[in-house]
Amino acid sequence: MSEAAIDHAAIAALFASQRGNRVALKRRTADERIARLQALRAAIVAHTDEIDQALHNDLRKALAGARQGEITSVLAEIDTACAELAGWMAPEPIEPSAHFAGNQTYIQYEPRGVVLLLGPWNFPFALIFAPLVPILAAGNACIVKPNEMQPHTSAVTAKIIKQVFPENEVACVQGGVPMAEALQDLPFDHVFFTGSPAVGKRVMAAAARHLSTVTLELGGKCPVIIDAAYPIVDAAAKIAGARFANAGQICLSVDHVWVPRARRDELVATLGAVIDKMFYADGVLQTKRLPRIVDARNFARVRGYVEEAVARGARVVKGGGLDEADLTIEPTVLVDAPLDARLMREEIFGPVLPVLAYDSVDEIVEQIDATGKPLAMYVFSHDENFVADVLERSSSGGVTVNNVLMHYAENRLPFGGVNGSGMGRYKGVYGFRELSNARSVFVQKS
Repeated sequence: MSEAAIDHAAIAALFASQRGNRVALKRRTADERIARLQALRAAIVAHTDEIDQALHNDLRKALAGARQGEITSVLAEIDTACAELAGWMAPEPIEPSAHFAGNQTYIQYEPRGVVLLLGPWNFPFALIFAPLVPILAAGNACIVKPNEMQPHTSAVTAKIIKQVFPENEVACVQGGVPMAEALQDLPFDHVFFTGSPAVGKRVMAAAARHLSTVTLELGGKCPVIIDAAYPIVDAAAKIAGARFANAGQICLSVDHVWVPRARRDELVATLGAVIDKMFYADGVLQTKRLPRIVDARNFARVRGYVEEAVARGARVVKGGGLDEADLTIEPTVLVDAPLDARLMREEIFGPVLPVLAYDSVDEIVEQIDATGKPLAMYVFSHDENFVADVLERSSSGGVTVNNVLMHYAENRLPFGGVNGSGMGRYKGVYGFRELSNARSVFVQKS
């Protein structure tokens, strides 16, 4: 189904067919659900080259690079679910209170029902199929709407879904904002959205009309905090890798760096050397190593952030080159950005890295509080007291210490945001529970 002519009756009929199939899906055993996940896995593996090419066509992601960044992460989610689903589905015994001793109490996880899955444009494959894994593991039906800004990846997504699933189980509906709005007019049991906080608010408002539950995976200004004694070379390599991967278009990406004032210049110089090694050859940017900005609007947005900050006293100390025709922004490092510049108030979501000098951790926690709880924080320190102090005085969806992104990579940790950076958790058993209703059961025995 495409956006060319939104057939509201057809969408309603599709939704009704999934609602009519809810009980059959709920009754599926662990083995039956695993078989569906394994069929999905086989289809993804069979289409690996096509997925790679689609991601390259849409975002200039390196051919074969997507296998690690998008495809293998989904396969890992499927493998975890297949290995552990029987245990997740088993009734969870609960010891009754003394007043009810002798009776039976347990929690039974049941599907939420019919789920609407709205995908983002920055990881248009992984952030459709990774959430789809717990949706299916929990026994739900699902209507998937991939992001219209990535048409090649949307097409292969639809192809895989159609190959593996009947429409009354999983269906893919393509289209833009009007299609998303049409879908949100329907009373889904749950809505799973990955994207910006601004759109997340609209998704939540639409869900509220039906009292649908929601999982919102959003973003925020994810800071790095380096203490005075941490090795700069190690920190710089990890920071640059996280900041400039996918041209900074990652919700978990490093947004800015705080470093002790006395070490700022050392960090800046080291970041410059790392960037040269990652993206340049003989001083020339190798565009095949750097994905493009998604569209002209976002290119102008990121450029505007830099221009405003520079006009107000910030200095570009690395990069800064722009190619609007190619939607390329060179990896850029700035210093002296005012804290009230748009660059420091709004999520950058591009290959631009402000480096900020601090004299006291107080400055950092005040800025974090002013810009909202981020999806992630990255603390580089071997001093447990320093780490504990930062964590006690701040809040975020997750934290990685002495590295970046690792709390997301670990499938046994829940992933998600808090307040403005999102709500709800998924990955592993946490995703299964997020997409389930924890049904309390009391059985009178005496």
